[in-house]
This record gives sequence, structure tokens and C-alpha cells, in this order.
Amino acid sequence: MLQLDISAAMGKVITPNKGIPEQEFSSILTSLRRYIDDFVKERKKGEHEWAQDPSNEETIAKVKEVAVFAKEKNIKNIVWVGIGGSGLGPKVIREVFETPDTPEFILLDTIDPYMLKMYDEIVDWKSALVVVVSKSGGTLEPMSVFFHCWKRLKEAHGTKAGDFAIGVTDPKAGNLRGFCLENGIRMLPIPSGVGGRYSIFTPVGLLPLALLGGDVDQFVLGAKDLDESCSNIVPDENPAAMLAAAQFLLDTKRDYKVRVIMPYSQRLESVARWNQQLIAESLGKVETNNPIPLAAIGTQDQHSLLQQWMAGPRKQWHIFIREIEKQSFTVPDKVDDSMGYIAGKEFGELLDACYKGTSAALTQAKRPHVTISLQKLDEYHLGQLFFLMLTEVVLLGKLYRIDPYGQPAVEIGKNITKGLLSGEKE
Repeated sequence: MLQLDISAAMGKVITPNKGIPEQEFSSILTSLRRYIDDFVKERKKGEHEWAQDPSNEETIAKVKEVAVFAKEKNIKNIVWVGIGGSGLGPKVIREVFETPDTPEFILLDTIDPYMLKMYDEIVDWKSALVVVVSKSGGTLEPMSVFFHCWKRLKEAHGTKAGDFAIGVTDPKAGNLRGFCLENGIRMLPIPSGVGGRYSIFTPVGLLPLALLGGDVDQFVLGAKDLDESCSNIVPDENPAAMLAAAQFLLDTKRDYKVRVIMPYSQRLESVARWNQQLIAESLGKVETNNPIPLAAIGTQDQHSLLQQWMAGPRKQWHIFIREIEKQSFTVPDKVDDSMGYIAGKEFGELLDACYKGTSAALTQAKRPHVTISLQKLDEYHLGQLFFLMLTEVVLLGKLYRIDPYGQPAVEIGKNITKGLLSGEKE
């Protein structure tokens, strides 16, 4: 089971004027008890639709059907077209589950012409499955790229091109839905009430997992098991409430505006960027208090940002994410004498030492941080991690009094871009 340790953010560890005093923490937990209860009641009324996705057996069955089809057709390239939550979530899945034995997962979340041309030449279109994700079917980046991919599929398969494409979109309306119906393209649903950054338990996350041979049932089981913990109205037994409380108090009471999400696992690098979008789009809606997320990665950013974090302005706090069980891979027994202390050691042991060193150094400098530990980086624990962060942002919305759904400011830029390309005058 996922574990959360917030002790190094507390005042009794890093002094009350730098960390969270017990009295303030107890007070905010009282508010959270009410907010958790509200969250549970709202779900019973049909709100927070994303939280029901792990229990959608019909969608899970459809996802498994596509994975069986891909295996039967000996698909070698999965060309995934999506951006924002429709690209970041699948990118996490790819980083964790792609191996030399799985199909190659090619994520096209760019309209950079150089990158598109490179991938166009790499993909074997006769053995490719193209998945386009756009809830509305009107998002510029994925739709423009998809139309190119569709052209390639028609060249490779003629009238059977539709068999080798999947549209993940709104099941009731939208341009992509219409295009799929016209061209015989199979569709998988993103529920109307689920936004892109909340869609990891829809086909946006389930399909890449299934196509890469992952256990979809364990992924959703992890989410459902953590859902039970996140519905507990006793806040100190609810990891999402504890994490939300730490975030809110460090920001509003200690002026730590920057939330650094820093996994100590290369396979979790994109989790930091996924959570960065989740926090920024959900809560970045007022000019007073709300978190400013920053994605980082250990150990690389020890060598680029730790000096700032240790000695610069006290404006950031850290969320470390680590896996306990690791792949066995060792340093050779024979190394230079000057590095004898690493001879024969597991690389996982070195990674742990770097995490513990950074953590201890921040504690010594009285800089707050928390740690999320996954027993193992597998489907079950990854499902738990996603559900934890999704529930946290809902509780943060209640604490900050910000609606965590919708992203009105983003739509302004989209509309301006569409006007420019349509030849409209500024």
C-alpha cells in the first residue's frame, strides 16, 4: 500500500516558524473532515465523475478487446496522438511499462514539424495502430497530427484503414465522433463530465496500459483500494487529506509558493509533469494564494537546482516520490580506489542514498518536504498514486475555495490561435 510521510514538513522537525505547527495542522484537519464528507456526498449525487471511472466495467472490457485485436494483428507501433492530460497520462504509462518485448509506443504530443517528419519516417504504418485522443475533436494539435496519420493509414490499408485507428472521445457529441462514424473507426469513451487531466482511469490511461501488456484490473483495483482510504472522514487516516493539509498550510501560512514534485525514479519522471498540469490547470485561477507546481527529477536535479533549494529564498517545498523495491543491477566489484565505497553495490542502493542525502540536507536546512513511497512500481501502486493526487486536488479546491474543474484561461489562447489560422483580423 502507498505510504505518505509528512513528518519533515512539521514544525517539531524543522522548527515551528519554518514548518507546520501542530496547532495549525489540527485546526485544518477539522475543516478537512467536513470537506471529505462533502466529497463523499457529492459523489453520491453524481459529481466528481472521474472518481467512478475505475469501476466502469463496460469501458474496461472494451479496452481489453482493443488490446486483443492489436495482438492478433501483430501491431508493432502504437502511435498515440494527444496533448495535455491526453498525452501526459499515457506518457507515464509508457515510461513504466514499455519494454523491448512490447510494441513501440510513439507519443505524438507535438506539432513541431521536425519531430513529426522524423516519426513519420520511423513508423511502419502497415503494422501501426493509431490512437487519437480529443474529447471535443476540435483541439488543434492532436487533430492536425491525426489527419496526417489517417492519410498514412489509408495509404497502407486502403478501405480497411478504419480498422487500424481508435478514436478516444466524447461518446455523445463532437467533431472526432462524427469523423469516426463516417470512416468506420472504433471509438472508446471519455465520459462527458471528465476533463483531460482527470481522465487517467478512462481509456486515456487504461488503453495504453492494456496495449503494453499491463494488468488493467490491478491498476483500477489500486485506485479503488486507495479510494476507500481517501473517503475516510478521519483526516489523519486519509492520505489525500494529509497531503492537501500540508500543501495548503505551507503555502498560506509559511509562504512556500512553489510545490516541487520530484520522483526518485526515472520511470516516474512524467508523473511530475502530469501532476504539474493537474495542479496548475485546476487551481491556478486566482492571483492570491494557490500552488505553483514545478516538476523535477532525482538525481539529475540535485545537480541543477539543489543549491537554489538549499540556500536560495524559502519559496519552495518538496514532494518526493520513491519506489522501495527496485530492479537488481550492480556496480562492478572492481572500480577505481577513489570510488571504492560504491564497489559491488546495487544501483538502487545508490539511488536511495541520494534521496536520503537530499532529504536529510533539506531537513538540516529547515526546508519542508514530504515523501510518497510505493512498495513497488507496478499497476496496483501506480493506480493508487494517481488516485491520491486526483483526490488531493479536489480537497485543495475546497480549502482554497477554487473550483478545480474547467480551465477558462486556457480557452482564451485556443480561441486566439484559431482566429489567427482562420485569417481573422486581430
